[in-house]
Parts: sequence; C-alpha cells; structure tokens
Amino acid sequence: MAQILLAIEGLTVSFDGFKAVDDLNLYIEEKELRVIIGPNGAGKTTVLDLICGKTKATSGSIKFKDSELTKLPEYKLVQLGVGRKFQTPSIYENLTVFENLEISYPKGRNVFGALRFKRDDVVLNKIHEIADMIFLTELLEIQSGLLSHGQKQWLEIGMLLIQDPELLMLDEPVAGMSVVEREKTAELLNKIAKGRSLIVIEHDMEFVKQIAHRVSVLHQGKLLAEGSMESVQANPKVIEVYLGH
Repeated sequence: MAQILLAIEGLTVSFDGFKAVDDLNLYIEEKELRVIIGPNGAGKTTVLDLICGKTKATSGSIKFKDSELTKLPEYKLVQLGVGRKFQTPSIYENLTVFENLEISYPKGRNVFGALRFKRDDVVLNKIHEIADMIFLTELLEIQSGLLSHGQKQWLEIGMLLIQDPELLMLDEPVAGMSVVEREKTAELLNKIAKGRSLIVIEHDMEFVKQIAHRVSVLHQGKLLAEGSMESVQANPKVIEVYLGH
C-alpha cells in the first residue's frame, strides 16, 4: 500500500471573512501525480500557496511526512523537499540554460555552500541528466531568454528537479504552449512521477487525461469530487459547476 506523503486536514484560510479554502481534506501519496481542477476562484492556487508557505492558514493542518508545514517559513519547506513552480516562468534570462541549472544546484544554497561550491563531475553529470530529461541537452549553451515559452517552462521545472524535491507543485504548466510542447510536457511529468509526487493545477482537460493518476475537483474552497478522470467527468455535480461551462 502506498504511503501518504502529504496530508491536508481541516485546512481553512479566510481573507476578510471570505473563506478561499474551507475545511479542506486532501491526501497525496508517494509517487502520485494528482491534478487539481475547478472553476476560477475555486481556491486551487491558494491551496498551493498554503502548502508552500506563501499564505498562512487560518486553521487546519498540512503534514509533509512527519513535519507540520503551517508553522514553518518558506525556505524550510524547500529544505524539506517541497518545490513550487508558478504560472509565469521564473528563470534568469540573461544566463545560459547550463548556468540556470548550475545556479539551482543545492550545494550553493547558503553562503558557505556557495564558497565551497565546485563544478565537479557530480554537478556536471546532474546538469546533463536534468537537461536530457527536460529536452534541452542541445540548448545548454543558449541564452535562456531566447528559448520558446514551452522551453522556458521546462527549464524552470529542471531548476526545481535539480534540487531533488519529493513533492513538486506546478500551476498551469502547459498554458500558452504549442500542441507538440504539451505532448512533451505530459511525457516529462509522467517521467517525473516515477520518482516523486506531483500536484498539478490545470484547465486543459485533454492534458489532464494524459497525466492524472487521480483528480481532485475544488469548488468555492471545498472538495467537490475526487477520483479517476473518467469518474470525475461523469459526476453530475462536477458537470454542473465546472465541465458544463
């Protein structure tokens, strides 16, 4: 039986009396690819903000393995193995692809690590391994600002992967991508999920079908439905509030 990596229980956050997330329970297993869907304003991005510490919960619990995340600062969550990618790619456009991956390598995460950091075979092998995974091996010496939108998204995913997180969270990773880029992104995420857990927020239902192990549907900050893509698509409540539109 698969182990629970992330356990969210009774999670609530209020903004001036409005509950953006309302008494939410969500359980993510090890090496699971979970997709969260729902209409705009359902609380999807807020859930990721709560998990990564960007937003603090009003009440409830977020347990990652044995650690309670609601009490920890953001940098501690990164050290524990929680990685987050936002909707807009956040890369260093004036640096090459290689340099973006190198600068993300975890040895340089603090002053002493940065001082001792050496570009040794371990680092080089890891950079080439990640570059191959994200389809950018041939573009390592290219300035990152020259990449296509989809390639920039892959690079940022690579910058997170090189830190070796156990949980990777992606917010609308295929927005603005070409059809070919979407297919390659599905291939990439399925590959990543063999070694770690992913939570993906996405609106593209065809893409969700290609990647989701399990789908959670949010509506008004609450969990509306959960299960396989087929069961969720057939759920009358989901059709009414989301898919029907």
